[in-house]
Amino acid sequence: MKERTVWQFSDDRGQLAAGEQRPTRVLAYVQAGATLWDHGIRPSAIFGSDHDDRSVPDVAKTGALPLDEVAYVGAGATLDVDTLLSGAPDLVVAVSYGGGQVYGLDPETAKHLEGHVPVVVIDVGHARTLAEIGDRFARLARSLGAEEPASATQELDAARDRLRALTPGPDRARVLALSPAGQEQAYLARPRMWPELRVLSELGVALVEPAEGPGANWSTAPWAEAGALRPDVVLADIRVNATPLDELRDNEEWAAIARSARVVPWNPEPLCSARAHARFLHLVADALEA
Repeated sequence: MKERTVWQFSDDRGQLAAGEQRPTRVLAYVQAGATLWDHGIRPSAIFGSDHDDRSVPDVAKTGALPLDEVAYVGAGATLDVDTLLSGAPDLVVAVSYGGGQVYGLDPETAKHLEGHVPVVVIDVGHARTLAEIGDRFARLARSLGAEEPASATQELDAARDRLRALTPGPDRARVLALSPAGQEQAYLARPRMWPELRVLSELGVALVEPAEGPGANWSTAPWAEAGALRPDVVLADIRVNATPLDELRDNEEWAAIARSARVVPWNPEPLCSARAHARFLHLVADALEA
């Protein structure tokens, strides 16, 4: 007798994930898991990438996830199929930065994983807008029987309106996004390569573009070069793989930047929900107002 398909979802690789019943035990990459939580889906477990700690998740990426209730199975190349399947998931939700490559897992591990459980991959790369990425997560959540409340969209609309109102005219504050990379240098974000930064530009925020050169997403520069860009607001990467700002307190060049600019915490792997996006826009608006 042919199996009856009750649930199915076509992912961003064009691959169809299907099951005889709607999945209820979702294992997700941390960014995807935190986004699904905002849509009303509680993942049973999450995993990280090679940038993350092997034993505890990066709280910069976990959003409102109840970490005392959601298991963390580990991160990166140390993960194997047995570990990923230890919680008996009936769906894995991963992300990709293009080309269908599953981010955070060894390619062979990802390949063998799909032999045991359906895998949905959402493309979060720069080729897409943040709205397009958010729509894909929303569609997946609806297929799983949940949806972000309408109030979240209203919050996002209000945050957008607030930011637009703060950015008219030629004398706009200069906003620089960066990731601290030790005492000597920083990675300066190229705004056009980051969907959430492109949204800021669309809303009128004056994002600082680093000098042309090597690096598609980041320009590696000494702290003096970052300071020479004269930012009024700095969006600073707070993930665990970035140098903590506390460790830079004795760095004179960073201290000079921090004295003249408002520093806003930034997660370059953003949650792709309306509520999380609204929170980020309000943080930027707070800094512009100040």
